Amino acid sequence: MGKEQNPRRVAENEAMAKTKMLRTSPQKLNLVAAMIRGKKVDKALADLTFSKRRIAGDVKKCLQSAIANAENNHNLDVDSLIVAEAWVGKNMVMKRGRPRARGRFGKIMKPFSEITITVREIDAAAEAAKKAAKAQKRTASNRQAEATTTPEAAAEELA
Repeated sequence: MGKEQNPRRVAENEAMAKTKMLRTSPQKLNLVAAMIRGKKVDKALADLTFSKRRIAGDVKKCLQSAIANAENNHNLDVDSLIVAEAWVGKNMVMKRGRPRARGRFGKIMKPFSEITITVREIDAAAEAAKKAAKAQKRTASNRQAEATTTPEAAAEELA
């Protein structure tokens, strides 16, 4: 007779955390979010800890919350988590002002923003296969670059 459980908003191997009303502009916050996208969570936490940007502390709290959600609510392994997505949105804007010369009014906008971080558990086999494919692609492009030498270099080899 009870109410049905809400469906999950993220996949089975993911967890999410959201922080609202961060007192910075979305543009500045997105610079910090871009710094951690796609990284392993321990590397992302280290980057946020030593970042000079003021808002990095709040982003770190949000990332720690996402990690805790993954561990406690979804039983995911913390050591194999990556920051799958980190996106930024606008929130409210406080409008303030200041008197200016000749009876005018200077608008001062104080924007707020929000950040959503999704962490995903990756399996070791898929990660190893991805690295192998990347290395193979790199060696293939090196071979191709060696094969397409300049005409001057080819003339020197023949001489």
